[in-house]
Amino acid sequence: MDKVRVDKWLWAVRIFKSRTQATDVCKSKNVSVGEKTAKPSLSIEVGNIVNVKKEGFNMTFKVLKLLEKRVGAPIAVTCYENLTPEDEMNKFKDWFVGKAQPERRERGAGRPTKRERRELDEYKEGFF
Repeated sequence: MDKVRVDKWLWAVRIFKSRTQATDVCKSKNVSVGEKTAKPSLSIEVGNIVNVKKEGFNMTFKVLKLLEKRVGAPIAVTCYENLTPEDEMNKFKDWFVGKAQPERRERGAGRPTKRERRELDEYKEGFF
């Protein structure tokens, strides 16, 4: 296997959750290989640099291994080298803060009122 479609590779190494998402991002011109904007069917090789714009973040990966089928996360990490700049990674980490767990309320407090929901949304917007 010398070449693989860029959308298949992005899905196989778990950059995107589904192949459809990977294809859509390629179609919206948010993926480039080297300096060239990538269509979903563009073939990539080992050593190519893949730039991906995902949810407002610019990520850069170097292709180390080619995959056509999705693999587990520990194996997927060995198939690319993350070349994303440090400031972009910090931006991603700052965005991700507070996303891992839902808000907690005191037992018996019930659902938040409309006013409380607005206050929560305003507070959370400070992190995004």
